Amino acid sequence: MRSNRAKVRAVSMAATLPMLAGALALGIPAAHAADHPLRDLVAGTRPAWATAKADKGATSDGARVSARVYLAGKDAAGLAAYAKAVSDPDSASYGAYLTAKQAQARFGATKAQVAAVKSWLTAAGLKVTGVTRHYVSVSGDVAAAEKAFGTQLHNFAKGSKTYRAPASAASVPQGLADAVLTVTGLDNAPHMATHDDQLPPPDTVFRNAGPFSSYYGSKTASTLPSAYGKKIPYAVKGYTGKQLRAAYGAGKRTGKGVRVAITDAYASPTIAYDAGTYAKRNGDAAWKTGQLHQVLPKSYTNTEDCGASGWYGEETLDVEAVHAVAPAADVTYVGAASCMDGDLLDALGKVVDEHLADIVSNSWGEVEAAQTPDLAAAYDQVFQLGAVEGIGFYFSSGDDGDEVASSGTKQVDSPANSAWVTAVGGTSLAVGKNDTYLWETGWGTDKATLSADGKSWADFPGAFTSGAGGGTSRTVAEPDYQRGVVPDALAKANGVGGNRVVPDIAAIADPNTGFLVGQTQSSPDGKKQAYSEYRIGGTSLAAPAIAAVQALAQEARGKAIGFANPAIYAKYGSKVYHDVTDNPTGKGLAVARIDFVNGYDATGGLATSVRSLGKDSSLAAVKGYDDVTGVGSPASGYVESYRRR
Repeated sequence: MRSNRAKVRAVSMAATLPMLAGALALGIPAAHAADHPLRDLVAGTRPAWATAKADKGATSDGARVSARVYLAGKDAAGLAAYAKAVSDPDSASYGAYLTAKQAQARFGATKAQVAAVKSWLTAAGLKVTGVTRHYVSVSGDVAAAEKAFGTQLHNFAKGSKTYRAPASAASVPQGLADAVLTVTGLDNAPHMATHDDQLPPPDTVFRNAGPFSSYYGSKTASTLPSAYGKKIPYAVKGYTGKQLRAAYGAGKRTGKGVRVAITDAYASPTIAYDAGTYAKRNGDAAWKTGQLHQVLPKSYTNTEDCGASGWYGEETLDVEAVHAVAPAADVTYVGAASCMDGDLLDALGKVVDEHLADIVSNSWGEVEAAQTPDLAAAYDQVFQLGAVEGIGFYFSSGDDGDEVASSGTKQVDSPANSAWVTAVGGTSLAVGKNDTYLWETGWGTDKATLSADGKSWADFPGAFTSGAGGGTSRTVAEPDYQRGVVPDALAKANGVGGNRVVPDIAAIADPNTGFLVGQTQSSPDGKKQAYSEYRIGGTSLAAPAIAAVQALAQEARGKAIGFANPAIYAKYGSKVYHDVTDNPTGKGLAVARIDFVNGYDATGGLATSVRSLGKDSSLAAVKGYDDVTGVGSPASGYVESYRRR
């Protein structure tokens, strides 16, 4: 089905955490503890799974530890306040962005702070292995780490495995409390490889079987059983740029003069060829020399754990979708060394530190329960620094609906749950003849297969397979821009104080009404590689689609939009959005699909199914704001609504 939003492997895993308010919400570590009069505890550094019951005893003093001490900078509260002010259309400071150099000078760590942190760590016996604007990385044995961070490292059972973790929260010398944002890496779940890896070849070729519709409803499955009282169309072969630009009101805008960055892990070795070939075959403007850039790490790690070749398709989709919708935008792909949080944070930090783009598309994430407060603080600091520079981050909201089917717990995804990013939900999109926008539903799929006698759909409408991620966070407080728009029933679903609700905006995601992508892939025997095209979906598609629409809007504005949520919510209720609901036609909606059983040809047989639209787990797209599509999808007028008058 190819709804493959990439998964992050977190540095540390934990059970769902209680909401942390105040200091941590601004990216500031939790402060003083009475039993540590000369040290300050660092919130979130002891994972929830490191319980007394799971404790298997002390870790060997000689075991190796690699950790990062993230730097708070000299004005963490001021950073959050300025990020909010420059992003708010009603603020006198709206759009008063700083350069990367100015942001670092105003909010970054001072040389004295960095020197003090290094001195503290080395005095404990740790070796400093790297210093960036964001953190000091160290390595050493357990004994030195325990001395530095004022905690004991023990082994804990987690499921069927055993991992190292602090037996109590880490702490820092009281004089350094204002300099340290958080500490990561003291636990080692899941295991992170340290050797350099070579990138593997592309995955085995994937193809869609026909018949197809060329636009929604163009070819009816007349020989297959009816669904919802009528014959249904075959799934589209895959929409292309012309159709998406028409659906989302691109007009004559092309994204000229706008820089878009894309972050994923690893790097497709054939991206330049694939993107150029796809544009030529599908009517997109040809890539100009120097229009596509790659910023890559010196080496890669964890290629097996992360499934490196699977990320090639993520990069390919993101690059081709952005170019299809915003063909004149400059595109920079920033690859992370792995799918681990630390490496992805490095990629995001590079975008901010070098201001590589004003708009950043990110088609990856993990369930909220996997993100600990230490990592949340590190991510938010990067997002806030981006906001003060006029950089907006767009994250896919997830492909598993409310996450109950995949994780057993109703929850949202991170980093899409951050109050400092734009979370992009998903829709099923119907584009008709002559590129006419017909309707959208919230993306959610029930699947039923053809009965043995071919006369009915077995157990129609079938079981839930995938859908746009959304819902109410348990860890992030409700941001100001959502108040008055998000219904209390959603905002207060996890507490009377109100929490962040995901997503903010939405676009095409359903792989049954998906996007055509072109990629070099391996033959089934692995001996050959060749370019081929297939239909793809997921909020991995929605995020770059919205990023591209924002590039068109920024062209219209003539200036960076920056962190867009305050502006997005300020337009709520106007005609610049399609108010997406699950049943736009008043009747049930579905498409028919015939797929290769083996994924690439008919030798393994064919599978026939019906895919119902607008069936997203326990989530529902309703009139007004909802937790499947947010405020809706961009309509005609959205792009031009950003023009400065």
